[in-house]
Amino acid sequence: MAQTETQEETFTLDEVLSALKVVHRLILWNDDVNSFEHVIRCLMKYLDYSEPQSEKIAWTVHNEGKCAILEGSFTEMEVYRKILQQEGLTVSVD
Repeated sequence: MAQTETQEETFTLDEVLSALKVVHRLILWNDDVNSFEHVIRCLMKYLDYSEPQSEKIAWTVHNEGKCAILEGSFTEMEVYRKILQQEGLTVSVD
């Protein structure tokens, strides 16, 4: 019986993520629970937005009901969704 040799191919996380190429958006939704200050703090802490950028996003969410706050791979958006959800924010991946 002949033995077949298989060669395993490995990829880095960056290679896998760049191969996916599909852009997903992280959506922040308005709610009656979180204060402007809390939303702004979270955006600055986790997404590295400046205070003016974070305030603008908070007002957009307040006035329009939602705002896309980040774009990237599904995996990356899921990580941020979980982090922000643990902070009590209402977020989803689109």
